[in-house]
Amino acid sequence: MNSTLDGNQSSHPFCLLAFDYLETVSFCLLEVLIIVFLTVLIISGNIIVIFVFHCAPLLNHHTTSYFIQTMAYADLLVGVSCLVPSLSLLHYSLPLEESLTCQIFGFAVSVLKSVSMASLACISIDRYIAITKPLTYNTLVTPWRLRLCIFLIWLYSTLIFLPSFFHWGKPGYHGDVFQWCAESWHTDPYFTLFIVIMLYAPAALIVCFTYFNIFRICQQHTKEISERQARFSSQSGENGEEQACPDKRYAMVLFRITSVFYVLWLPYIIYFLLESSTGHSNRFVSFLTTWLAISNSFCNCVIYSLSNSVFQRGLKRLSGAVCTCASQTTDKDPYTVRSKGPLNGCHV
Repeated sequence: MNSTLDGNQSSHPFCLLAFDYLETVSFCLLEVLIIVFLTVLIISGNIIVIFVFHCAPLLNHHTTSYFIQTMAYADLLVGVSCLVPSLSLLHYSLPLEESLTCQIFGFAVSVLKSVSMASLACISIDRYIAITKPLTYNTLVTPWRLRLCIFLIWLYSTLIFLPSFFHWGKPGYHGDVFQWCAESWHTDPYFTLFIVIMLYAPAALIVCFTYFNIFRICQQHTKEISERQARFSSQSGENGEEQACPDKRYAMVLFRITSVFYVLWLPYIIYFLLESSTGHSNRFVSFLTTWLAISNSFCNCVIYSLSNSVFQRGLKRLSGAVCTCASQTTDKDPYTVRSKGPLNGCHV
């Protein structure tokens, strides 16, 4: 930011929340608290997810772990990038001009969240193939194809939002904490329609189609198995359900992640469409919907810790390893430290 803007902000800071300014505070207190709080949660939560995946080999049993880890790295980068507006709101000088900084920040967050949205769509396709073509799944879904798919996700997400750098619309409101982005960078209805057609609509349709058919097929198989069991009276209904569709429980975990993602992003997408088409904006609604959507970057850790027993065991083992490592560093007896050796028992 230039010196003139810094001088204006020192007397009265630019705040998206009008009631945020206090005479005794020279920065946007409420905005800083919200953004810093979310930044800490997002960074810490996704670091935990990444470490648990590396420490729990059973989590890598499903090929969807490639996409889950891709989302974790993307969300971690979202948290790291959120340090930029946090420092700006606290009046730390940034190396670039405000206009360029907010454009880069808005573009980066849009690309990273696009990666998460595309990864969720690929996860649903992966589970759909696993259930509809179980015999040929291993030949269709290979590690090389998964890596290629992840590369294409990053490339596609970058290309979609790249036109925003050539003054064709605004990718979102993530950079509106900067005054230039809020007042001088406007949305374009054609660019918004382009994003909807190329990203939002296909991802949502793929998710709805695949999970609807996944649960329909599981329900159909469960019904057939139950009828056979009732005929022969051999097993209970619960075991029959697991035999009919063993991937249903894991699909439910992934469906919860996808549902939470779209629930948190739906208000933002609706406001984005309305603001682009009508031209009427509201800074409070913009800030609320934007950071509600960004808060999704922390939710995967919570959903996994509550829904996935393997992740829970990996998290317990990781926390135990951290506690053991901390106790070793405080141990004064060098012989005791050598006898314990390195921590390599981080497996579930």
